[in-house]
Amino acid sequence: MALQRLDNKTARALFMDHHALAEPPSGGAKGADLLELIHRLGFVQLDSINTVARAHDMILYSRRPSYRAGNLKRLYERDRVLFEHWTHDAAVIPMAFYPHWHLRFQRDADLLKSRWKNWRRDGFEQQFATVLQHIRDHGPVSSSDVGKDEKKGSGGWWDWHPSKTALEFLWRSGALTVIGRSGFQKRYDLTERVIDTHLCPGNMVCDADQTVDWLCNAALDRLGFATSGELAAFWDTVSVTEAKNWCEQGLNKGLLEEIEIICTDGRVRKLLARPGLAASDVPTPTSRVRVLSPFDPMLRDRSRAERLFGFHYRIEVFVPAAKRTYGYYVFPLLEGDRLIGRIDMKAQRDRGVLHVSALWPERSVRWSEARTRRLQSELDRVRRFTGLDDVEYASGWLKDPK
Repeated sequence: MALQRLDNKTARALFMDHHALAEPPSGGAKGADLLELIHRLGFVQLDSINTVARAHDMILYSRRPSYRAGNLKRLYERDRVLFEHWTHDAAVIPMAFYPHWHLRFQRDADLLKSRWKNWRRDGFEQQFATVLQHIRDHGPVSSSDVGKDEKKGSGGWWDWHPSKTALEFLWRSGALTVIGRSGFQKRYDLTERVIDTHLCPGNMVCDADQTVDWLCNAALDRLGFATSGELAAFWDTVSVTEAKNWCEQGLNKGLLEEIEIICTDGRVRKLLARPGLAASDVPTPTSRVRVLSPFDPMLRDRSRAERLFGFHYRIEVFVPAAKRTYGYYVFPLLEGDRLIGRIDMKAQRDRGVLHVSALWPERSVRWSEARTRRLQSELDRVRRFTGLDDVEYASGWLKDPK
């Protein structure tokens, strides 16, 4: 029997729909509406770089233009309907998912004890009891509140003193919970003070098989179609072997089926989906130009974005300036079901200006005056979102494709 085959355009639309990017950007952006969006995405990655706005704020704004940064902060720090932990990186995650993170706590504890033994400097394990007692006695802390008499190394921001390493380990392994951030610095409290008692580590039995089943199901729900490796990578908790076994069981039980996706280069790729994946009900992606965060969920898997959209993207934050192809922190541009270019811009807050240094269209895109006007309208919306007064374009900002 022939496998269901999705042409590239249909596959793009399905994938965008699962990432809340097919429909026009509109709708409620606070309270229950914002929480529903985060449920739909699964999580929102946090990042400290604030070239225009922080990644998590850009991710939510690109889908809900009425969103403002304080809306996420209220859900996280006041309403406690989100918690912070790791997927592939630091992220805010719906509190409803917390029971499924016990496996992650266990696996992080095992992994980090061995990985950090030498990398994060010796002695951090001896600080566990001291750090926990300090928080018990004095309340929530940041890393600057502990280990004041400990010598910090000279290896840079990542060369933590032992108590800072202890804080991070106790958070990653579940004993502490991050209750918010001040100036992007995490504040930690005892998990028993933040999370419902029956959900706290030690009070809840972690069934690894049930957790793997939930994580794989939840990943597929948010991707629409995927390989076992992509399912494993979504939350970055399930191993590739566990994801393969889950997929095999799903195929045997008729809960999954193989489909074929045509990539931008014409190659056919086999993936897994739920039976009867409906391509006919997918909305036609909106033609509005949108600025995406480099950490947008749709782009997180760079290889998949390249296969589906023909868009090669690498962030160049850690690339020396002279060796960068584009720029320090370049934003992808989305229009319809195409990634049409990338833009280098920065909020110059002392001047109240969004300064656009350069725009590089993709080679396959004919850049017209109408497209420029649509982009400028979007940049003016971004300017308002970031509280700036004007958009400024550098001389020769529209570049030739690379």
